[in-house]
Amino acid sequence: MDSAWTATGTEPAAVLRSIDSDLDSRLDAFLAQLTTLSTAFTSAELTALDRVAERALYDLDRADLQAVTDGSDDGFLYARGFIVAMGRDYYDAVNAVPEAATTDAECERMCYFFAHLHNDRFGGFPETGSGISRESASNPAGWS
Repeated sequence: MDSAWTATGTEPAAVLRSIDSDLDSRLDAFLAQLTTLSTAFTSAELTALDRVAERALYDLDRADLQAVTDGSDDGFLYARGFIVAMGRDYYDAVNAVPEAATTDAECERMCYFFAHLHNDRFGGFPETGSGISRESASNPAGWS
């Protein structure tokens, strides 16, 4: 993630400091770089990355975080996608203190990014074998 942000010439912290109408183009540039950096990855590597993203989204699936980020079920999934897209430091900060999250910032494409890359390159979506879902309200521990 960090390498993809570096390749865009923008650091995630700068994006977070200036959430504005340019956010979509910054995220598009990031995702284009992430695609480029993932070009040589094998099926197993893309599956492993999808599983990491799936787990990160699942772990963020909590009522206390949804109260800060706002949004419907889909909107909350996309907000969690934004958190993952911003990299490890932001993810860790928000996971520890939900109030650190940005309200109404979304990155829908990040939610299934590696799964779609896998499908495009290998003709099928990866089987992570995790038994969890990244969809909103699927983490019982986060909604009890």
